[in-house]
Amino acid sequence: MSIAKLIRRSVSTHSFVIALCLAPELGLAQNLPRYLADRGTGIATSMFGEYIRPGELLVYPFYEYTSQNLEYKPSELGYGLDQDFRGRFREHEALVFLAYGLSERLAVEVESVLYTAAQLRKDPSDPSAVPAVLRESGFGDTQAEARWRWAHETWSRPAVFSYLEIDFPFQRKRRIIGTRDWEYKLGTGVTKGFSFGTITARAAAEYEQADKELIFGEYALEYLKKLSPSVRFHTGVEGNQDEVEWIVEGQYRLGRHAHLKLNTAFGLTPKAPDFAPEIGIMFSFRPTMLYPASR
Repeated sequence: MSIAKLIRRSVSTHSFVIALCLAPELGLAQNLPRYLADRGTGIATSMFGEYIRPGELLVYPFYEYTSQNLEYKPSELGYGLDQDFRGRFREHEALVFLAYGLSERLAVEVESVLYTAAQLRKDPSDPSAVPAVLRESGFGDTQAEARWRWAHETWSRPAVFSYLEIDFPFQRKRRIIGTRDWEYKLGTGVTKGFSFGTITARAAAEYEQADKELIFGEYALEYLKKLSPSVRFHTGVEGNQDEVEWIVEGQYRLGRHAHLKLNTAFGLTPKAPDFAPEIGIMFSFRPTMLYPASR
């Protein structure tokens, strides 16, 4: 047998093996119904445009900057006066988000601010003893979530999910960073895919241990569209009581297990952050032969 024939046979054999190994993944990805084309089959996470499947681990290190006119009371900062003022607030945060799909219905998450540096410039009309510039830095907010999918999406019915979030009081002595008491959120949402994109709506009730009060808290309306195999676009409106933001995000796939996320939030109400950009890389680790990529 000639060398040329040996090379052709070797290439043909290797091509067949590769195709056989990838067949389950390619087949399932191509056979997804149209309403799942933007996001695949996973459970919605708290990260915009991210869904997780059984056995999948998401790791997302990211940076976020926040600029806003922050409403504060000197009494809440330890300076006595119980009156509202508005100070210029800036914050830099280095965060990490982790999520794991335990089953087709249940996923768990942890998000933590590993380091934050914040400063609050005192309102010129504030007569209290609050310093002209108040600065704090260190370990920030940490929260955990459990997410439960009540119903899978079909052609005629949206996916329905609920979530329970717990914020831990790791910064009881801080004044402008972190969480100083236990906080809880219980929310529900729906997701439905269409030919023009995917819509998600959610809302939650909140309970803060410090105030001992149950309130209507976080709510959002989101839109996600897969523009190409490598690019997805997300936009939405998210609020918490009278703080409402408009969010725009682009996602670009860097490889099989990672994609870049570029995100910016703009304040729509006076109490919301004016400007809050975010950048990070989402890493996905999963047993690909059992749970093929479908994003």
